[in-house]
Amino acid sequence: MTALPAGYTLARDVALRPRNTFRIDARARWFATVHDAQSLSALLEERDVRSLPLLVLGQGSNVLFADPWFEGLVVHLVCDGLRVLQDSPGEHAAVRVEAAHDWDRLVDRTLRLGMRGLENLALIPGQVGAAPIQNIGAYGVEVGEFITAVFAFDRVLHSMVRLEAADCGFGYRDSLFKREPDRRIVVAVELRLPRDAATRLEYAGLHEELVAMCAAPTPLNVATAVRRIRRRKLPDPAEIGNAGSFFKNPVVPLDLAVALREQHPALPTYPAGDGHQRKLSAAWLIAEAGWRGFREGDAGISAQHALVLVNHGAATGAQLLAVARRVAESVEANFGVRLEPEPRIVGATF
Repeated sequence: MTALPAGYTLARDVALRPRNTFRIDARARWFATVHDAQSLSALLEERDVRSLPLLVLGQGSNVLFADPWFEGLVVHLVCDGLRVLQDSPGEHAAVRVEAAHDWDRLVDRTLRLGMRGLENLALIPGQVGAAPIQNIGAYGVEVGEFITAVFAFDRVLHSMVRLEAADCGFGYRDSLFKREPDRRIVVAVELRLPRDAATRLEYAGLHEELVAMCAAPTPLNVATAVRRIRRRKLPDPAEIGNAGSFFKNPVVPLDLAVALREQHPALPTYPAGDGHQRKLSAAWLIAEAGWRGFREGDAGISAQHALVLVNHGAATGAQLLAVARRVAESVEANFGVRLEPEPRIVGATF
């Protein structure tokens, strides 16, 4: 390992198994730990790494290493500060959060500071820097609703840039950053959070969970309810390798959704887009196609939740990807709907 005075350390041939929640055995040719985001320019000019492919890796909760060797540079940011930029009592607060800040810890900190909005996004694994890339969402809320700006190092311009929310191209589990994955390194996110806003309980099961808790619908209680539901429904990566929901809920034209509901009345559908589309439950489609609980060697689909691809111990990324492809092909054959993965697949295409 080489320690440098420029705000980062650079190491060669680094194991990535401890750094991805699928627990895939993979290695990186180079691994940079970045303590100061302003040093990214110098890092990327280093002779040994400047021409290599680049992968930004936080907690590794949204990545599948399909190839055991990453012939490139992994960048791991450790800057995790939070700063309140502006606070208007009874109205809104603006906060800037560095990329390496743990996401669920941010939810808890903002709620305890009296800021609302992120409660439905509790217990989503990962760090703040990944949130705008995926436009993370849960229980009827997406983080893009609260982002005012994203700060990133632009590898084309070779400088830090500020992108206003309108320029981030947020969509369902999508963004400009996801569509151009190799161009920008997210270093911080600016959020505008309401001080006084109604809690959002329209998502199925959330109100019922609060009733079961005998709890009022306060933001803190909603966050607790969301965490209870997620822990009950989703396997814990600490116990079995997984990256949460592997497939996105497909968004299809309204006429296709209507036709599918006529054939399968139990299929859950939700409003999407401009009213001419519907979002379908990928978990229902996968379970109905017979994949829930499937296992082949150590690669499989969780019996706890059909959306979750799992590593029972020693599965390779290629084996997990093969199962995911078979699931998608089966769903398309049965329902005419193509599933897309949520995580980034490194070393292969889906």
